[in-house]
Amino acid sequence: MQRSSSLRLSLAAGFAMLVAAPALAEERVCRGAIGSVTVDNLVVPQNAKCTLTGTKVKGNIVVNSGATLVAEDVNVVGNVQAENHRKVTVEDDSRVGGSIQIKQGGGAVVSDTRVDGDIQFETLNGGMKITRNDVRGNVQAFQNSGELKIKRNRIDGNLQCKENSPAPIGGKNNVDGNKEDQCARL
Repeated sequence: MQRSSSLRLSLAAGFAMLVAAPALAEERVCRGAIGSVTVDNLVVPQNAKCTLTGTKVKGNIVVNSGATLVAEDVNVVGNVQAENHRKVTVEDDSRVGGSIQIKQGGGAVVSDTRVDGDIQFETLNGGMKITRNDVRGNVQAFQNSGELKIKRNRIDGNLQCKENSPAPIGGKNNVDGNKEDQCARL
């Protein structure tokens, strides 16, 4: 009797752990276009092009080497991250709950978007724009080459620009924190 009770308790405890285990988020690979649907995490694979229109992403978007992302009217709960990409565009009433981090790649545009975290452009070599956004964190542009326009943003944190060649252009940014270095007059 004792043995059967402890076996039932062990089975019940094991079942409870299975039920309580967190569900793993699925990763959707995007080549082509995705419309107004909800996905968990989204990956743009190497050298692919992905166009999102009205898409909701419950996790993060990751843009891989040589890839292009065009995201319009999207809602991303997490971050948008790109490294060694061809081009990243996030615009047209989009919302990002985390940060937009774009590094060591081609061009980038973030326009007409609400970003609850930071926007970071680092070591990019294409045309770049950060325009008409509502940013709850910082906007940072470091070591970029190519034209960089930063204009008409609402920034709760700091606007920081260093070692960009040429220096960023723009203006009419409403910044609650500090405007620093190359962006001091923007």
